[in-house]
Amino acid sequence: MKHHLLAVMIPVLLASGTVNAVEIYNKEGSKFDLYGKIDARHQFSSYDGEDGDQSYTQFGLKGETQINHDIKAYGQWEYKMTARDAESQGGKRNKTRLAFVGIETAYGSIDYGRNYGVLYDIASYTDVLVGCGDFAITDNYMNQRSTGLLTYRNKDFFGLVDGLSFAMQYQGKNENGRKSDVSNEATKEIFLQNGDGWAVSSTYDVGYGIDFGAGYSISNRTNQQRNLNPGRQAQAWDIGAKYDLNNIYLAAVYSETKNMTPYGNDSDLKIAKKAQNIELAAQYQFDFGLRPSLAYVQSNGKDLIVSDEKTKNKDLLKYISIASYYNFNKNFYTYVDYKINLLKKDADFNKQNKINTKDVIGAGIVYQF
Repeated sequence: MKHHLLAVMIPVLLASGTVNAVEIYNKEGSKFDLYGKIDARHQFSSYDGEDGDQSYTQFGLKGETQINHDIKAYGQWEYKMTARDAESQGGKRNKTRLAFVGIETAYGSIDYGRNYGVLYDIASYTDVLVGCGDFAITDNYMNQRSTGLLTYRNKDFFGLVDGLSFAMQYQGKNENGRKSDVSNEATKEIFLQNGDGWAVSSTYDVGYGIDFGAGYSISNRTNQQRNLNPGRQAQAWDIGAKYDLNNIYLAAVYSETKNMTPYGNDSDLKIAKKAQNIELAAQYQFDFGLRPSLAYVQSNGKDLIVSDEKTKNKDLLKYISIASYYNFNKNFYTYVDYKINLLKKDADFNKQNKINTKDVIGAGIVYQF
């Protein structure tokens, strides 16, 4: 396909398309698709960090080619651009979300690049909330999207057990040049680092709309991270289940992290020695397009530090999310969500670490293809 044709088609397809990826090219065993969405969102909160415009656009490219009868190559790239910055700011919050290449055979697939960590296989069960953060943090080892991931995946356990899948993952050391889009680069850069690590996950689709799974990861920490707080390794595990059938969606995920979960303000970042996290979500899809949603999220840190002294366990996140979506069709929907913050507004720990204790209301309109 000629380069000038692609240059013309991409901006056109960003303005119109279908929710299922737009097929740009399909010939002689090779395929190329485009997908994306535009989310026009505004939030209201007395907490400055959560108030104001949050609009963005996000799109990606997926391709695959048949090398021979037994081997297929594939790749994916995904990019996000915020709409809240002035043009003179140069889109400093724009970011590459995914960028990986791999091959697939009858024995599974293997790929390398910026991808999802395998612990997100389970954490994704409850990642159905709009405008609310969870404990699966981006660029936090292999909990969510991250860089330098070598991933092997196998479906149906080599064809022997329907519905049983597993994954193994290796992450190379990322120490220098890890930048953040927040104000204090020096501190946040340390949080974005990771040493060599590996992870495994397994999920099982038992039928009747029921899935469950579990994952585990262990990574070395960098010297700068050890200086920030003691601990040679960072570890995490999660377990979860979901039900998705007859217009009902129910999901629950529990996880624990060690030397991994951040807390504190930008100028005084800390890492929790241990954190226990729980997420619960419930949604129902009405036939006429309405989809109400209810969720509960809590992250409890252990042996946290305030004023250079250890303190008792404290909640880092604790809220109820009430939301409602309305689908006009497969390409266009609108939503409103209300985050009821359950953290204590007068707690010294929350004040010292600038943890948000305010409610957040958000509303948005989404066009997707």
